[in-house]
Amino acid sequence: MNNRAILETTLKRATEKCQDHGEKLTPKRSLILRTMIEAGSPLSAYDIINLMNSSHHALMPATSVYRILSFLESVDLVHKLSSENKYVACEHISCHHQHESPQFLICQKCNKVKEINISHSVIDEIKQHVKDSDYKLIDSVLEISCICKVCQMETNNT
Repeated sequence: MNNRAILETTLKRATEKCQDHGEKLTPKRSLILRTMIEAGSPLSAYDIINLMNSSHHALMPATSVYRILSFLESVDLVHKLSSENKYVACEHISCHHQHESPQFLICQKCNKVKEINISHSVIDEIKQHVKDSDYKLIDSVLEISCICKVCQMETNNT
């Protein structure tokens, strides 16, 4: 399957996921999701605005982009990387099965992000440790600073 066919399949599944939540993937929401998938890297709201202005000739105010990103996050189509203050399209949009808890490996050299999943039991254990320490867990997503394989090879070759 070529990249265009994969993108269209992903957007079709995104539409279904929105319907599962009783929502719609409107044309503007779809355009922002498409922009994020095509970028293939984390984007800030202003990165998205700049890409849309240059690539899609669609002017959209920042408030609309933030509102759409919030919606896409609420239906698990994008994830917010708090440490980067950027958003990344979920790598598992096309899947039809339930996933474990998403976690993120972030390359500190090239900013490439890899979404991985860890067991719900690991998250439950972390929650229990937090509770036992008299704290309240706000967010259980881990953003792990790493160096990707490509950047490791580049470092070793210099």
